[in-house]
Amino acid sequence: MAHEKLWGGRFSEPTDKFVEEFTASIDFDKRLYHQDIRGSIAHARMLGKQGIIPMADVERIVEGLQDILKKIEGGKFDFSVALEDIHMNIEARLSEKIGEAGKRLHTGRSRNDQVAVDIRLYLRDEIVEISAYLDLLVDSLISQAEKNLDVIMPGYTHLQTAQPILFSHHMMAYVEMFARDRGRMEDCLGRMNVLPLGAGALAGTTFPIDREHVAELLDFPEVTRNSLDSVSDRDFALEFISASSILMMHLSRFSEELILWSTSEFKFVELTDSFCTGSSIMPQKKNPDVPELVRGKTGRVYGNLMTLLTVMKSLPLAYNKDMQEDKEPLFDTIDTVKGSLKIFADMVREMRINSGNMRAAAAKGFSTATDVADYLVRKGMPFRDAHEVVGKTVAYCIANGKDLPDLSLAEWQGFSDTIGEDIFGCITLEASVNARAATGGTALERVKAEIARVKAGR
Repeated sequence: MAHEKLWGGRFSEPTDKFVEEFTASIDFDKRLYHQDIRGSIAHARMLGKQGIIPMADVERIVEGLQDILKKIEGGKFDFSVALEDIHMNIEARLSEKIGEAGKRLHTGRSRNDQVAVDIRLYLRDEIVEISAYLDLLVDSLISQAEKNLDVIMPGYTHLQTAQPILFSHHMMAYVEMFARDRGRMEDCLGRMNVLPLGAGALAGTTFPIDREHVAELLDFPEVTRNSLDSVSDRDFALEFISASSILMMHLSRFSEELILWSTSEFKFVELTDSFCTGSSIMPQKKNPDVPELVRGKTGRVYGNLMTLLTVMKSLPLAYNKDMQEDKEPLFDTIDTVKGSLKIFADMVREMRINSGNMRAAAAKGFSTATDVADYLVRKGMPFRDAHEVVGKTVAYCIANGKDLPDLSLAEWQGFSDTIGEDIFGCITLEASVNARAATGGTALERVKAEIARVKAGR
């Protein structure tokens, strides 16, 4: 293959070898080959339709591009650093293959709007796949919730026992988080799904192109409205990485809980062997490497966001070479999010629940103390007074090595004579959980209703 620069007419000296390697992007942007070929075919068909190039050339271009696609997918295409990027590699091979017709393909476009459409096409496909992985994770969470509907566990604030909740309610909390993540991906997709091709290098083109026809061929509902913004906009990539950062934060929070819950101190859950590893020196170890690694990869995605924000923060209009640095953080974020979601969905689905340990933990730490305060309020006591009474009761229990269910009626009435026999029915774990039946609460019937609502909505 000839490696002459397609832009080399103005230059009298060859590019320095190291500069050539330093500025090339083919090592990472070659993954855009399918989108580049798809965009080029649509552009060629539009040029033919508008009479800008002969239809005979269009057919040769399309046939040539389809053949190149087959060679790339078959591993028979040699990418050249000298040709810088995926766009030049494909165009040079096309011209080498079909001659003059191949040289007409770039009529009415620039690499600036070409790469802009390639990235949008690529990210559009990836967001659809990421949304599907989010759906799989939500399915796994709902499955665990349904299998363990009435399992009671401690709810925490400050990582201290707070109130008893249902494990299924806890799982559904993550369903809410990942539903918001999916919504953010859909929002990002909507704003990104606009065709920039036709903006040229920065000012549009003198040729009578039909951008709306290209948009139709590439399934874009509309075209961009300003040529300067079209080639210099990377908001869609920033928005995607931002949404991905929030998604990874949710996975990291869940990872932290799974790591804690699988310790010998908690023993709330057991991750199956296929998602854990052992120690090279301690034969008893079963380490939760998958959630630990996902927790670590979260920082990687945060770093990608800061990278691209920093790249874009001072760039004047329109395109600048700095923007070549958009692809590696974007691609790395896509790969990281997809891998994390896929492995998490499988891991959560296979996770085993130790309901006995969860219940035993929920019974500790005076988790029904708030129910006693609420009981007193219903008897007519102001909440702040009730709060003080229960606080003194808890202090008494701590001093005497007791928990609330261990107290006799006489001991209860020593703190308030409004307390009657019915107090014992209010401080069971089941009573505490099921008393919280308002929308969003942890009562069994409410959790069932939420599961049904989510499944119906999907």
